[in-house]
Amino acid sequence: MFLVCGCLMAMNSVAQQQFGQRARVQSPVVNADGTVTFNFYSPSAQRVSVSGDFDEIRNQRLEMTKQENGVWTVTTKALNPELYSYSLSVDGQRFVDPANSYVNRDISTLSNIFIVTKSNDDKGHLYSVNDVPHGTLSRVWYDSPTLGQQRRMTVYLPAAYDGKKAFPVMYLLHGHGGDETAWGDLGRASQIMDNLIAEGKCVPMIVVMPNGNPTCNAAPGWWHEGMYTPDGNAFNQRGAKASMEESFMDIVNFVDSHYKTVKKRSGRAVTGLSMGGGHTFGISRLYPETFDYYGLQSAAARVQQNDAKFNEQMSRLFSSKPKLFWIAIGKEDFLIQQNNGLRQYLDAHNYPYEYYENDGGHIWRNWRIYLSMFAQKIFRD
Repeated sequence: MFLVCGCLMAMNSVAQQQFGQRARVQSPVVNADGTVTFNFYSPSAQRVSVSGDFDEIRNQRLEMTKQENGVWTVTTKALNPELYSYSLSVDGQRFVDPANSYVNRDISTLSNIFIVTKSNDDKGHLYSVNDVPHGTLSRVWYDSPTLGQQRRMTVYLPAAYDGKKAFPVMYLLHGHGGDETAWGDLGRASQIMDNLIAEGKCVPMIVVMPNGNPTCNAAPGWWHEGMYTPDGNAFNQRGAKASMEESFMDIVNFVDSHYKTVKKRSGRAVTGLSMGGGHTFGISRLYPETFDYYGLQSAAARVQQNDAKFNEQMSRLFSSKPKLFWIAIGKEDFLIQQNNGLRQYLDAHNYPYEYYENDGGHIWRNWRIYLSMFAQKIFRD
């Protein structure tokens, strides 16, 4: 008995010592000059490095140096204000940073995040939780008769929402491999909306972030299929009773019946990234008089030039005179040629649109920018 107790006490002592050593390691440390220092405690490791989206060469590894106290460390160059993601490599194995509690999931990949901000006017500030009135972010189940499912979506209600005044609605759609959590977690949608609204830069609005996968009711682990490994193609082989676009009015009808909304075209906008941009393009053609604002972000939007039905849908859409048809994409995005084809089609038919192009590729850093821009353009009149 005494031996067992002694062993337990010894193990507890070692655990406390190790915990104490790890607890003294802070990582990452955002320094006053904008550089960022990463620290990792591992006396037995042979090689440790960090990689993330803070280098011109995406995911280039920064080799860390081992100190006498067993802490590995490296400091970046000065970084621009932004939200960054990263991971560690320890002897060839990928790890999240155990000293950083802030982790995001992108499909099946976990990465740590941190924010660099230098002023109230930069992107880091926009993506941060600031001392402003906060909206409410809820996971909501709704019935989709078209798909024959109970499905889940995320709903953002602005701080001013009281159930009495009607608010406009922006429908915000994720890309391939994403789900109803993507825009809230990876896109910082609630932080962006809280800050823009508080600064008077956009109209207070409801934001609805549905699950765009018609073969999945909800995010992995949150529906009856359980804790399967996300891979971006889960259950696609089953097929679906209808497409995301065909079932979209189930979402609109639920939102209009459960929240105080502006129940007309001028109070509805839809925007999405990548696959969600393609869904937005399809929704614009199926329901040309239901929404007044469309935002295609890095959109998978294929033109069907010789398709009579496609041409008729596009004619109906622009004859209905939507207030905004907005296209945004990065110069290095692999879908830019497809978007250029869409623009050529619109130009050939004299269909009005706005276009924004910036640096970068098919990445969340751009989509956060596009969301913040689009939100400031809509519901102004």
